[in-house]
Amino acid sequence: MALLLSVVGLYGVIAYSVRQRTREIGVRMALGAQRSSIYQMILQEAGRLVVFGIAAGMVGAVAAGMLMRSLLFDVRYWDLPTLAVVAMVLSVAALVATYIPARGAASVNPVEALRAE
Repeated sequence: MALLLSVVGLYGVIAYSVRQRTREIGVRMALGAQRSSIYQMILQEAGRLVVFGIAAGMVGAVAAGMLMRSLLFDVRYWDLPTLAVVAMVLSVAALVATYIPARGAASVNPVEALRAE
């Protein structure tokens, strides 16, 4: 449930950001920007959010594990394989959640984007 909530939240933030930047993206495309550069711009923006979020989450998970150390039996509070798998799953889910707004941004018609505002 937490993974679904995080994916929906990230999708909402990125989609909102893309919607706010429609005119900018239209100008970039009108000046000759390729679809790949638009994809790259959107994915880099989301990548920064994802890296920061995963790093903060890992620090929080280790800190919570340290506080709950007495409740954990036969498990280390800094279990690296578990943390690595969680980070990978979240990264893939974030990539999927970001791809949809990036695809929409890359298919913006420059004339319509400039005319809309």
